[in-house]
Amino acid sequence: MNRRDFVKTLGIASAAAASEPGAVANGAPRQAIVLMNDSIRADMLNCYRHTGLHTPNLDRLAAGGVRFEHAYTCQPVCTPARSALFTGTYPHSNGAWGNSLPLGQTVHTVGQRLHDKGIHTAYIGKWHLDGSDYFGTGRPAPGWDPKYWYDQRDYLYELSPEDRVRSRETATNRDPSLTADFTFGHRCSNRAIDFLSKHANEDFLLVLSYDEPHGPYLCPRPYSEMYKDFVFPGSPNVNDTLADKPEEQRVWADGRLDRVQPPIKDPAFFGCLTFIDSEIGRVLDAIDQHAPNALVLYTADHGDFLESHRLTGKGPAMYEEITRVPFLARWPGRAPANAVCTHPVSHIDVTGTLMELFGFNIPKSLEGGSMLATIKDPKVKPRDEVFIEFGRYEVDHDGFGGFQPIRCVFDGRYKLSIHLMTSDALYDLESDPAEMKNLIDSPEHAAKRNELHDRLLDWMNRTRDPFRGYYWGRREWRRDFPVSWENSGMTRQRENDGYEPRQLVYETGLTMKDATRPK
Repeated sequence: MNRRDFVKTLGIASAAAASEPGAVANGAPRQAIVLMNDSIRADMLNCYRHTGLHTPNLDRLAAGGVRFEHAYTCQPVCTPARSALFTGTYPHSNGAWGNSLPLGQTVHTVGQRLHDKGIHTAYIGKWHLDGSDYFGTGRPAPGWDPKYWYDQRDYLYELSPEDRVRSRETATNRDPSLTADFTFGHRCSNRAIDFLSKHANEDFLLVLSYDEPHGPYLCPRPYSEMYKDFVFPGSPNVNDTLADKPEEQRVWADGRLDRVQPPIKDPAFFGCLTFIDSEIGRVLDAIDQHAPNALVLYTADHGDFLESHRLTGKGPAMYEEITRVPFLARWPGRAPANAVCTHPVSHIDVTGTLMELFGFNIPKSLEGGSMLATIKDPKVKPRDEVFIEFGRYEVDHDGFGGFQPIRCVFDGRYKLSIHLMTSDALYDLESDPAEMKNLIDSPEHAAKRNELHDRLLDWMNRTRDPFRGYYWGRREWRRDFPVSWENSGMTRQRENDGYEPRQLVYETGLTMKDATRPK
């Protein structure tokens, strides 16, 4: 049985026969384009903070739409971040809670969901959700147009063995013969421009996912040389002593704890940022020509420490530098231009946003909602809090701290993070935006801390977090928290979304009516 026939047997309607409220009607096509980078924190874009870095095309996108001041990834690691972004479910739910872990068999991406309802969906660029290596399998994921699928393995297969090695070495930037068309990013842009030119009159979702500026930071001149003397203006937290912080951070910062931090210089990384901004400019020009009324979303999977808190890269921490990401939305005629939203938003709501955009109900199985109303009116608050987590960096590597389970909640001012195996943290970002003073044991903040703690535990229950248990509640600073071997005593089965038979009740074998109930 092919996928279309299978979908029909489960009662999933095509767009032509959709019975859901607001299904796509005849008339102007509905179109959405998601642009994303890897390893860009919000303040690396000039439209967020003037640092001396140049991002003119992303600034141009921001000027034409809404800039979200407080947007957050669901986990600051590549695969888990992408899993939430493209499924509307948290990493702990969808199976991809570390790099090299695949999505579960019952998990469906927004591309598959929209494709099965008649929308043309195309994904170009880094995928990192198949559980394989960094480069992917070269095989299209379900629902995405095979003609346009192009991951990093596809790119490497286009190169000679010698050029494959060159493509993975930052030193290649010093080769004066290096041109943009050698890079993965440029070739991804070409495919996206081709798609836009050929499908301008269709309903479509196009995702363009650049690997850059993630290492090896490949970029031609002049980009490779334009930041050779540039120093990134760091926050005071680059010299954080980490004295009152969770222990794993001091282990992570080993060798840097007792030194005065050096200037933040990374010309290859910053040059690659501006290079890929120029590639985004090429694509924006094509959007303006072929799909001028499309909803365009831009974001990154996670940020980069750049020595903040004496840490590098990303990993098991909830600091702003790696969890807060750029998020821009342009929708001519629907969203205001040059606007700013100050409410917290989360990647968990992107899939639901796209489902609503195309006129379909948001499946009950999604753990996120939609921010479409907020894109139209940035004053609309899309959610009361955002949740962030951490499980493991990578299953293929021994490093990166290994298993470091963390669960975090941020309400727009206070951020509480539970670091299960060590100690915890609470920050007031209004008075302490650099997150230097840990308030976890502050008597004056105990009521707020406990309120956030309760909300965090409730979220873990609602989302069927497989790592939940009494140990998340009984912490050193809350020894009176009531615990039970049965925890909340509830069972939570998956809500029906049309892709599998309705689940059956264990005690009776009959069809489930209430997904959440006492057991």
